Amino acid sequence: MASAATISKPTACLALADGTVFYGKGFGATGDTVAELCFNTAMTGYQEIMTDPSYAGQVVTFTFPHVGNVGVNPEDDETADPVAAGMVVKWDPTEPSNWRSAERLTDWLARRGRICIGGVDTRRLTRAIRQQGAPHVALAHDPDGNFDIEALVAKARKFPGLEGLDLAKDVTCAQSYRWNEMRWAWPEGYQNRTTPGHKVVAIDYGAKRNILRCLASAGCDVTVLPATATAEEVFALNPDGVFLSNGPGDPAATGEYAVPMIREVLKKDIPVFGICLGHQMLALALGAKTIKMNHGHHGANHPVKDKETGKVEITSMNHGFTVDSQTLPEGVVETHVSLFDGSNCGIRMADKPVFSVQYHPEASPGPQDSYYLFERFSKAMDARA
Repeated sequence: MASAATISKPTACLALADGTVFYGKGFGATGDTVAELCFNTAMTGYQEIMTDPSYAGQVVTFTFPHVGNVGVNPEDDETADPVAAGMVVKWDPTEPSNWRSAERLTDWLARRGRICIGGVDTRRLTRAIRQQGAPHVALAHDPDGNFDIEALVAKARKFPGLEGLDLAKDVTCAQSYRWNEMRWAWPEGYQNRTTPGHKVVAIDYGAKRNILRCLASAGCDVTVLPATATAEEVFALNPDGVFLSNGPGDPAATGEYAVPMIREVLKKDIPVFGICLGHQMLALALGAKTIKMNHGHHGANHPVKDKETGKVEITSMNHGFTVDSQTLPEGVVETHVSLFDGSNCGIRMADKPVFSVQYHPEASPGPQDSYYLFERFSKAMDARA
């Protein structure tokens, strides 16, 4: 029998709306938060995941147990601050051992106000998410281990969920800006583009920095506009191409203001490229519909088939909504599908240089199977130069 000295009191708990409670060791910030719970199967990139704006309103369960082992550094942030509401892991974060590390993960999370829990049976939790759908949860961290479980479960039940929520407005930029930083390369690191390129307007629904870097590396002179930008504001920049970024929330809600702008752009002979939420925005603008998934796709090991070439790409994904391929109108071709569940992962217009994909082809820190899509966008602009 364990002695009292060896029994440690839980300092964090995860309460699901159905009343299930997971206890563990808290780290990061103290307090509590409510969100939707998802799981991510990536083996690397925890810092990029936590700072991905597409995770707004979500707590992330990491199925890979080694978290914290490479620390964190300012260069790997996808946006200025963490956006994911919290973190759930199997083992407590390890001490960093990496030459690029500038700070311990736990210190970084505490400083950035993110609540986290370790010591959770993440396999059990992941099975529950897969079988029952992404639950609403309350995550709490109290160093003294005092929790009002009934109140936390009630908070989880009151969480409205992501359906109907426009979260792009919460994570988009406040004003337009230029971007010229390219992809990281050894040994120089990040370098800026100095030569003229295609003028691209990127609509920021929650854009990741590495997507903008890929555009710059593909020869684009990028100007980023807020999610609420109008067609007139886009055309005022006389773009050679328009890019629709990733982002969080319900695409139907964001589409209320984004779709009219995109439809005006589609009337012009301008190449358009969309990723993730941008893919869903384009599909809505073309007349298709989106639906909420049971537990979504979150990870860096998702196989996607290119239906036009037969090639299978290993991709990085992060989405809880999907385009309903059964609603794609005539003249819109389904180009990519998930080999996990057959859901739509890409479309293109049959008669215009307009295309989009559900996954993240920039995929930092990897895989890099899909970078060709940025080059395809650049070549489409070349053809109309």
